[in-house]
Amino acid sequence: MILMGTGPFAVPTFEAVRAAGYPISLVMTRPQPTVKSRGGPPPTPVRDWANSHGLPLEAPASINAPETVDRLRRETADLLVVCDYGQILRPDALAASRLGGINLHGSLLPAYRGAAPVQRAMLAGEHETGVSVIHMTPKLDGGPIVATRRTQIRPDETAGELEQRLAESGVDAVLEAIDLLADQPTAGAVGALQDAAKVSQAPRLTKSEGQIDWTKPGRLIDAHVRGMQPWPLAFTFLDKGDGKPPLRLVIRDVDFQPDASIRPDQFGTLVSEDELQIGCADGRIVVRRVQPAGKKEMTGQDLLNGHRLQLGTPFNGSSTGPSTGTK
Repeated sequence: MILMGTGPFAVPTFEAVRAAGYPISLVMTRPQPTVKSRGGPPPTPVRDWANSHGLPLEAPASINAPETVDRLRRETADLLVVCDYGQILRPDALAASRLGGINLHGSLLPAYRGAAPVQRAMLAGEHETGVSVIHMTPKLDGGPIVATRRTQIRPDETAGELEQRLAESGVDAVLEAIDLLADQPTAGAVGALQDAAKVSQAPRLTKSEGQIDWTKPGRLIDAHVRGMQPWPLAFTFLDKGDGKPPLRLVIRDVDFQPDASIRPDQFGTLVSEDELQIGCADGRIVVRRVQPAGKKEMTGQDLLNGHRLQLGTPFNGSSTGPSTGTK
């Protein structure tokens, strides 16, 4: 068996495969990027995990390069187990093992195909999500579904916390899929075909998507704040009208209070003198934790008191001028 992964989502599954006694002939991961910052290179969870267990580890620049495919063939592996790897395997790479490959994906496919399924499900205000194990095809996240696990999205968890839960729930789904494929004599497709009419996409997040749109319903703003953690983080701009540039604020924790009396002209403005409450489409967003640019995280009350904010103070500006929506 060959394991392919890079990020933290893969580690619980790979450890379960190892602990179950399946023979692992090789671990493939992405190359470490060259980093020119003082912070050093980013974490490499799968690399660290493989090294900690003394497993053979390689990091080809392209999994589909002819020399890499030849390397896979030489292993004569029965199965590729892929999770959080970061490259799409083409037909030659998938055919390098007897049974092809399975992939653990962080959504209930065919919904949220792509690089950010956990975050996109939360941003959309979904109440339920899960994981899917597919028998891989060259089409991104498009293979037949072999196993799934479902879970409710908790009202107070961030995307990062949800992703960790899904990584753990994916363990049983992958072991189930391995057992199912073990009974197959060849690499013929196993699993239920995905419904093309229900496909949705989950592209990678961008920094600009973190900006809060105060014209949206409060439930979606709350989901936005949680779904943008740990990256790129939800933010807005405080414009005090004093001639200074608007202050960028990272919003880390909020509550939503429905209030039908909030008018459209109050969206994105301070609507309470006693608490940091910002008007939205159907009520008030109470900011519990906030981090001004260049400052430490603080309570919303500390920000309110420290800046002596008045009713109507706008929070919907940007670093280059007024705005009422995301860029």
